[in-house]
Amino acid sequence: MNNLPKKILIIEDDVFLNELMAKKLIEEGFDVIKAANGEEGLESANREKPDLILLDLILPGMDGFEILEKIKEEPETGSIPVIILSNLGQREDIERGFDLGADDYLIKAHFTPDEIVERVRAPFRKPVNA
Repeated sequence: MNNLPKKILIIEDDVFLNELMAKKLIEEGFDVIKAANGEEGLESANREKPDLILLDLILPGMDGFEILEKIKEEPETGSIPVIILSNLGQREDIERGFDLGADDYLIKAHFTPDEIVERVRAPFRKPVNA
């Protein structure tokens, strides 16, 4: 599975959740970059060019929707898959996330760290018949 992401950027202001996700992803063999706010996350995305971004929406400073929009409009970062990981579960928020270019949308309360790792791997799996 050479097409799995190697470097994952977690943009999450909840220190406990950021650490928990980073620990789980590192255990699974991923390189992890952590950002605690929107500006730091956007800078990391532009500098590091991660293979995938896990993005919270409620962040200090710049919110996740604004980050997603900025990442997707830049040629160098526009193709990076973004998985939104948020407590915002209203249909309008989910639709807005996908409209702005998110590849997946996970509601934090509905997923365990193991399930999140599976979703991180999903965009990189090739169909069996491909």
